[in-house]
Amino acid sequence: MRFVVVLLLAMVFGQASVAQEQDIRSTISAQIEAFQADDFVGAFDYASPNIQNIFRTPDNFGAMVRRGYPMVWRPAEVRYLELREIAGQLWQKVLITDAQGAVHVLDYQMVQQENGWKINGVQLVPQPGASA
Repeated sequence: MRFVVVLLLAMVFGQASVAQEQDIRSTISAQIEAFQADDFVGAFDYASPNIQNIFRTPDNFGAMVRRGYPMVWRPAEVRYLELREIAGQLWQKVLITDAQGAVHVLDYQMVQQENGWKINGVQLVPQPGASA
């Protein structure tokens, strides 16, 4: 009987984790789609309140992404890697191939808000063998 309870708990928590991962990936995908359409207002909606306070306007946010993260603005391919919890924060690793064929790995910090998952920051993951 104990085994059945443990198995049921594992299934419930496993499904919650899968649903959480799908919701997080959907948020990131929706923001990338908004960037591809030059819909910076829509893309800004997927940013956390903290990020929105930093950039203040969708235009400022869009300019930062175009300059600092062109691979996110115009990706050729997006693949989701692992979702991890680090120091109580959820981080989604994403592999993005840009229009020139270069591969970039980015880490998206995600926060859950009343209205769903929001992106609280993105950082480029240094690649082995890359020089600074």
